[in-house]
Amino acid sequence: MIDIVHAMGTKGEEGGAQGLGGMLFPLIMIFVIFYFILIRPQQKKAKQHQELLDRLKKGHQVITSGGIHGKITGVTGKVITLEIANNVRIKVSRNQISGLKEEDEESKK
Repeated sequence: MIDIVHAMGTKGEEGGAQGLGGMLFPLIMIFVIFYFILIRPQQKKAKQHQELLDRLKKGHQVITSGGIHGKITGVTGKVITLEIANNVRIKVSRNQISGLKEEDEESKK
């Protein structure tokens, strides 16, 4: 009986060195998969949004993250003034602009 336990222990020690490499490989592969599926697309989307914010200028029709539609009447640093109705203007943070209105995008093409 002791011979069987001893023989099993010897094989387990040899497999331990391979087991470390065998355990690290799946972890590395999981990180690579997460990078290409989650991290990289999110970085690309954030870069595109920042480029959009940098291109904003007076006259663009935009939509805020809160769903407010308006026309840009002023741009100063991090604050944008939107006209949402006749003689009704609000100031919003530049980062809260989620995108251009579709009709404004089509006119740019």
